[in-house]
Amino acid sequence: MVERMAETGFFRWMCLFIARLVKYDVISILVVFMLLSGLLSIFIDSITVLLFLAAITIELSRLLKFNPVPVIIAEIISSDVGGAATMSGDPPNIIIGTSFGYSFSDFVTNTGPIALISLLVAMVFSFFAFRKQLKASHDGSAAINTYPSPSSAIPNRKHFAISSIIFLIVVVLLITHAQTGLSVGLIGVIAAVLALIVSWQKCLHLIRRLDWKTLLFFIGLYIVVGGLEQTGVLEKLAVFIGNISGGNLMLVVSLILWLSAFSAALVDNIPFAATMVPVIRELAITQGIHLESLS
Repeated sequence: MVERMAETGFFRWMCLFIARLVKYDVISILVVFMLLSGLLSIFIDSITVLLFLAAITIELSRLLKFNPVPVIIAEIISSDVGGAATMSGDPPNIIIGTSFGYSFSDFVTNTGPIALISLLVAMVFSFFAFRKQLKASHDGSAAINTYPSPSSAIPNRKHFAISSIIFLIVVVLLITHAQTGLSVGLIGVIAAVLALIVSWQKCLHLIRRLDWKTLLFFIGLYIVVGGLEQTGVLEKLAVFIGNISGGNLMLVVSLILWLSAFSAALVDNIPFAATMVPVIRELAITQGIHLESLS
């Protein structure tokens, strides 16, 4: 679905439209692109959002003559924060949500407010941290009408409209999946099928552009985690954490928080989340702690 949206110019149009809306002011672009990065990451994987936003940011930086690095760094921060707000924002959220039976609204209710506050703090920090650097590198001599029009990003208006409608349908399905009974995985398949149906002439082209290396990594990862679970390694890890904490809830939660923070800094958070799901489940059973408190 995302590849289809990129093909129709959705992301490029959105960025150019917003840039023109703020009259190509670099500081405003920094703030608004951070907000856009955070909002898009709520429904689309944050890595995917960054790939397209970073490309448009570099394009704008060449037009407006500013250093794109501070803006891209700010977008990275925002996408990470926005991705943590919902179940569909990041792969670890999907892993945790599907494993423990949480819904989209469960994530929005519990992690959404924290993510919103963090996003606002990040925007204020980035504004004060990067504004001087961006102003110094910006050349504002060009007139607004010399910059590309947002409509130039749309090669085919019909395809653009169809892709936008599919995206909105998927957003609605994600928000209401607890009521409809559709899993996040099934909604992803529905999005893919709809995108392939409307792009039937370019099906093979879209399929070739998929990130197969990452998909194969996920398959291998789940096999490894399944092996660790079946051989009892993860159970022993859960017992070890339980013994250290003595069954104290606050201590268990603190251990998991700090372990998650340091591990995610050294190892990718996706394999860590997949590995910890069975450990958390075992801890909840053996220590008599509510699953919601640990996950």
